[in-house]
Amino acid sequence: MYEAFLALPVLGGLFIIANGWVPLAVAFLLHAVAIVILQRERKPIVGNVLGIITSILAFIPLLGWIMHGITALVLLVEGISSSRQTNRY
Repeated sequence: MYEAFLALPVLGGLFIIANGWVPLAVAFLLHAVAIVILQRERKPIVGNVLGIITSILAFIPLLGWIMHGITALVLLVEGISSSRQTNRY
């Protein structure tokens, strides 16, 4: 959800700039922590690796917008496919 919000063309960019690019650092840290947890659980980490790359490159306006959109979609697909594989007892 966070990545999708940051992918909004004007609103996401204004949020990042208004907060002094701190949201990109927060996203970087959240993705790094998620990678550690997901590796322990042997779940896919591709979306979070892409999120780290996005957080590093997102200061470039058009590239950041596109990358956040792609990352949001990859994380959504990973989440949906992971939830279908998990037993819910």
